[in-house]
This record gives sequence, C-alpha cells and structure tokens, in this order.
Amino acid sequence: MPSPFPGMDPYLENPELWSEVHSRLIVAIADAIAPSLRPKYRVAIEKRTYLSGDDSVLVGIPDVAVLSQRSTSIPTLATTTLSSIRQPLEVTVPMPEMVSERYLEIREIKTDYTITVIEVLSPTNKRVGEGRQIYHRKRLQVLASARHLIEIDLLRAGQPPLVFQDIHSAYRILVSRSNRRPVSDLYAFTLREPIPAFPIPLKAEDVEPLLDLQETLNGVYDRAGYDLAIDYSQPSIPPLSEADTVWAANLLRSDRA
Repeated sequence: MPSPFPGMDPYLENPELWSEVHSRLIVAIADAIAPSLRPKYRVAIEKRTYLSGDDSVLVGIPDVAVLSQRSTSIPTLATTTLSSIRQPLEVTVPMPEMVSERYLEIREIKTDYTITVIEVLSPTNKRVGEGRQIYHRKRLQVLASARHLIEIDLLRAGQPPLVFQDIHSAYRILVSRSNRRPVSDLYAFTLREPIPAFPIPLKAEDVEPLLDLQETLNGVYDRAGYDLAIDYSQPSIPPLSEADTVWAANLLRSDRA
C-alpha cells in the first residue's frame, strides 16, 4: 500500500523509524542506478564508523539519572564516632556509542576511482556534536576534490549545512559537480510536493542517468510495509507546522474515506 503523501512522508522521519528507512533507502538508490552505470561504473555501499560520546547522540540516555538510593546500612567502624555515614547515589553516566553511517560511492571499474559520492543525511549529521563535525570534514574533503557530491536531506529537524540555511524549504537535494564548483544545483521542495528527480553526475563524456527518488522511496515504503507500522491517527514526529498539520489532516482524512 502506498504512502498517503505525494512526496516525502513526514512519518518516516520519526527517530524510531528513520534508521531503518535510511538503510533501506541507501540500498534502494544503489539498486536503482546500478543498471544504467554498467559496465563502466559500479555502486559501492560504504560505511564510516566512529565512537561518539557526545550527549546529543546518546538518545534516551540522560546526562545524570538517579536510579536508586541504597537503603542498606554500612557496618559501624570501630574507629569512628559518627552515628551515620552519607550514602552514595547510584547514577547512570552517558556511555560512548558506536555510530555507523552508510553512504554510496560510484566507482570507475577501470581505475577503481570514486567519481561520485551520494550521502543521505542522518540526524547526527544535522545536530551539534561529533557526528556533525565528522560529516562536515568529510563533506569538505569531497568538495575540495575532483569527486562529485550528491547530498540528500529528507529530514526537517536539525541544522542543515551552511549552504542551505538561507533556503526556506522542508527538504533539499544538492548536486555538486566538481567541474562547476562553487556553483551547484539545489533542489528545494516542501512536504506538499513530490520529490524531484535529479541527474547523477559522472565523467564529462558520459550520459548522466536520472534518479527518480520519489519512485525509489515509494518502493522502499511498500516493500517495508510501513503502512502497517505507522499510526497516521497520531501526530508526526517531529511535529509539522500549523499550516502543514491542517493540510496533512485533510489529506489523511480523504485517504481513509
């Protein structure tokens, strides 16, 4: 069953669901573009892993949480005259978390050189902390190289990269060709619009295949059975604007009619 939304489904942005959506979408994009890249190129699924101790990454783990106060008594020491000794509290401290982020690389078969990097942003890339810093450094490395960059941002929450901060849109896709920088193509779209298709830049002599990201996401939604996992009677997380809340309610009401 398809999503009731014409473009990005905001319910897929729920932190409880997004990690799965992200993983499935990365694989689906690779599968969608691979046939048109053969035999000159292949699509590799890469992973960067880092240990994050930043509080913003430790979702669900409080800074300091008092779990219990011991009620058992400590035996009286023969050498002390104190009638009581202050008991310690048991607390939970944030623990480092191993974070893995997947992305795509289009590689030339003959040279094994990476021609294009495709990133689908995660929440850790958009909030202050270790994840954003690591991603920003990787992003700068790509932009300073001869590699093309495609950056897909389907998350309303968090801080977008600096190049996007003056663009008032819910979602964004950046296509940055190495031979045109600093000029790049930005596809900005709202919740109410279909996700635009965009070209995949390769070498100058090659025809650029078109990725229909809307169709790709629709396939992910259907195969994963997200219509069975999402309760559309509840507000989306993160919440929509007031105007979009009214629009979405009317859309979901007509879809159920």
